[in-house]
Amino acid sequence: MYSRWMLRSLIASLLATSAHAAVLPEIQKSSAWYSNAEQVINTKLQQNTKDKAKNVILFVGDGMGISTLTAARILQGQMAGQSGEEGYLSFETFPYSAQVKTYNVDAQTPDSAGTMTAMISGVKTDVGVIGVDEDIERGNCATVKGNELVSAVELAEIRGLSTGVISTARITHATPAATYAKSADRNWEDVSDMPEAAAAGGCEDIASQLVNFEKNLEMRFPGIDVDGIEVAMGGGRRHFLPKDAAFNSADARSEVEGDRTDSRDLTAEWQATYEHGAYVMDKAGFDAIDPATATKVLGLFNESHMQYEADRANDIAGEPSLSEMTSKAIDILDNNDKGYLLVVESGRIDHGHHAGNAYNALNDTVEFAKAVQAAADATNPEDTLILVTADHSHVFTIAGYPKRGNPILGKVVAVGSDEPSLASDGMPYTTLGYTNGRGFADLGSETNADAIYGIDPNAGRKDITAVDTTTPGFHQETTIPLSSETHAGEDISLHAKGPGAHLAQGVVEQNVVFHLINQALGLLND
Repeated sequence: MYSRWMLRSLIASLLATSAHAAVLPEIQKSSAWYSNAEQVINTKLQQNTKDKAKNVILFVGDGMGISTLTAARILQGQMAGQSGEEGYLSFETFPYSAQVKTYNVDAQTPDSAGTMTAMISGVKTDVGVIGVDEDIERGNCATVKGNELVSAVELAEIRGLSTGVISTARITHATPAATYAKSADRNWEDVSDMPEAAAAGGCEDIASQLVNFEKNLEMRFPGIDVDGIEVAMGGGRRHFLPKDAAFNSADARSEVEGDRTDSRDLTAEWQATYEHGAYVMDKAGFDAIDPATATKVLGLFNESHMQYEADRANDIAGEPSLSEMTSKAIDILDNNDKGYLLVVESGRIDHGHHAGNAYNALNDTVEFAKAVQAAADATNPEDTLILVTADHSHVFTIAGYPKRGNPILGKVVAVGSDEPSLASDGMPYTTLGYTNGRGFADLGSETNADAIYGIDPNAGRKDITAVDTTTPGFHQETTIPLSSETHAGEDISLHAKGPGAHLAQGVVEQNVVFHLINQALGLLND
């Protein structure tokens, strides 16, 4: 029974609620802005997330800062004929998110080696080193021993899960390498990149560590029995082949494709170790892989980095897209009833920005979002945690004040105008720009952002009145001349969906990502 006081309070509360609702005008309640936002809250109220996952997929958009997300979602919408601002990239609809601090132990603005080591091992470290802690001295092989960290990929292997690493960069590049290698220098991708003292001192180059992953892990922890990384796909073939034209692949661009000076053919060594594995180097070989029966896959689709998504059709032998690699990897890894850990990197977002070319950086971000959607479609949200984040951002800006629906790659056109706005110098300017880098170039239909590296830097204001800034080959203006545009130091975002996703919230250090993976998979449970 309610007391008189309680009844009075209840009636007052109902009347107040009713009165509050009544004050909203119909134009407010019937607004799509209002009802859509209300639905977001109602959806969150229905969420009931579990803690433990069978599988985890970690997506890393290299260099994918907040401004990149905003610009890419607008571009994605405009490519679909919409104004763009109102849309979302696939992972931006995930129910949980956090803000992530990216600095390295010794650097305010980080690099990928230190940031990915933090995400995959739980320990922040110095710039430029891979899989080792801050007590390392970069470039000093002798300081590696005793400072090696254990990655989530290694822990997953030890627990009997299947593992996979995918990148559109070289598979030996910093971000993918941090999942499987320990190195005093991120640039030791093959033996020819290492100083003689490092090789003589017993340090192993990164490509060799990938091929010897299973053996090395079992040597570090005597008594364990692992079966090696199931799927490794990306670019970087030159680091696996001898510096001998006789070993050139069918689609070699260089006269001598391989870089290795120790005469080792790591692709042959990998195939000898995994006699039932599939080594592929082109789209046809990729398509021929039957995921139902494949047990091991090594895909090296380019001498160096894989093509930008916009440039992929120009590859000599053909390359799979990031979406295609993600889908096939999942189809292979989910053959293991114990589960899997898959790491997927879009490395070319970063490279597009370094080249000062927003077109390619954003197109690769849109393809990255498609890969995340492909993973979401192929997995069960009840047993698979999907994490989507970046390693760092770039000095990439979105300027004022273009009107709604203005082409994101275009010049600023203000509200109420059809003509480009003019700056104080009397010249138009673009919505997107970079604080530093190589600066302006008008390369027209060129879809390879790296083409700018054959041209002298051209910083400062330029008259772009007659330039179509929406073409693939347009490189945005910059103020500070540098040989390559730089990373930036602000926070990035983390998006999460699936068991354990609710723990991704607040402002967190980047090494918390490892603990999200560990908590969901129980990698360190007895």
